[in-house]
Amino acid sequence: MAAGIVCAASAARAQSASTGASARPALPDKPARVGGHPNLNGVWQALNTAYWNLEGHSAEALNDFWQLGAIASIPAGPSFVRGGTIPYRPEALARRNENRATWPAADPEAKCYMLGVPRVTYHNFPFQIFQGDGDDLLMVYPFAAANRVIYMKDRSELPVDSWMGKSDGVWDGDVLVITTKWQNGQSWLDRAGNHASNKLTVTERFTLLGPNHIWYEATLDDPQTYTRPWTIEMPLYRLIDQQAQLFEHKCVTFTDRLLYQDLIKKDKE
Repeated sequence: MAAGIVCAASAARAQSASTGASARPALPDKPARVGGHPNLNGVWQALNTAYWNLEGHSAEALNDFWQLGAIASIPAGPSFVRGGTIPYRPEALARRNENRATWPAADPEAKCYMLGVPRVTYHNFPFQIFQGDGDDLLMVYPFAAANRVIYMKDRSELPVDSWMGKSDGVWDGDVLVITTKWQNGQSWLDRAGNHASNKLTVTERFTLLGPNHIWYEATLDDPQTYTRPWTIEMPLYRLIDQQAQLFEHKCVTFTDRLLYQDLIKKDKE
């Protein structure tokens, strides 16, 4: 009797698994290479806590938002900095601490400013890479409707600094290497107040490990802020859902009370 029940249960599980497998839509075929290079097309996301703090950190309550209970908390996470800590100059470390003490109001993210490079890559929103047979690539981000062209031939300089700077790319074998300069130095690297100046040069390396994984490295060189260059590293994951897409996050309208609180207060008076 027991043996019969076990056999019946096993058969039911096998039938269920078979039905599930047949009902699951097949993923579309994706060429391994585009224009002779690894195919990076797709929607990608960093699934970690780097957007909170690039360095290792414990879980922490956000006491100013106590009404949200456990929702208002920072999740614990490891360091994504090679070597563990960011090599700040003393005065830059002091500024990091000041940024941290005045979060979230002082964070450019709270004001819906473009996040800059490399923060935009490991923000907690997915992003999309467009790669064709032509030269340039395009990366699109939902937050603040940001995007950046990866220029593969144009090596001109920006006339003025900007939030996203200018990104120049080159293929090093099968690795996409992107150098970004001319950012304005006003963006942060995470919600923990880590930062850089407008002298920052970011060198990113996108290495395709398989069809659905990229190993991401970003080396930050900024003599005004750090004692030496240092590197962020983490995996990026392709979203394999057939419905994977980006949804706009036009956040400007969410910032009025933060940006214009003095004017709103005067208007009420």
